[in-house]
Amino acid sequence: MGQALDAILGYRFTRSDLPREALTHRSALQGKRPGPGSHKQGSNERLEFIGDRVLGLLMAEWLAERFPDEQEGDLGRRLASLVSQPVLAQVAETIGLGEALSVAPGEARAGIKRRATVLADALEAALGAIYLDGGLDPARDFVRRAWDGAMIAQESPPKDAKTALQEWAQKRGLDLPAYMISARTGPAHAPVFVVTVTVGDLTGEGTAGNKRAAEQLAAEHLYGSLPP
Repeated sequence: MGQALDAILGYRFTRSDLPREALTHRSALQGKRPGPGSHKQGSNERLEFIGDRVLGLLMAEWLAERFPDEQEGDLGRRLASLVSQPVLAQVAETIGLGEALSVAPGEARAGIKRRATVLADALEAALGAIYLDGGLDPARDFVRRAWDGAMIAQESPPKDAKTALQEWAQKRGLDLPAYMISARTGPAHAPVFVVTVTVGDLTGEGTAGNKRAAEQLAAEHLYGSLPP
């Protein structure tokens, strides 16, 4: 696994445990008991958590450097697009990360290695592994190589997901997106909202600590899966 990930990422790991963990989907561990001293899960979920934060930092740094005259709003929309699941999945697919993943045999037959969520999570896990192994410099080098095409293609700041979804519906003569709170949990001081957005027969869902954020996430979910 280590050599495979080295070749895919263009980075040579010094710790053999990190590439193994980065390439292990949780399904591969079902029914297996972790050995002494190993993580509770042993999958790439912990590295994904770290990689997500590293990616946000390095992408923000890159955007501020590349677009010195843009303000927070435009930079924020660029950032949200570049770290979105569809873009991450495309980057992962381009570098061939999915084929190197270790998954349960049944999941492999079901095509899990091609799922956008799995590809995006694996890419963040790989970035987290690079960071833990070598620090920010090699992580930065990887991000700027892997996301170069996506960065160049983003000529202007993208619209926020709710606006983009509304314009998509209008161009096709559909009703405007309808947002509905489908669930609300948690105590009064820390509520959790689940919002569903519907356009025609298509739906998306978002979960957040306030209604507005949940609506935005629902729009991002749906817009990212729309046909062209």
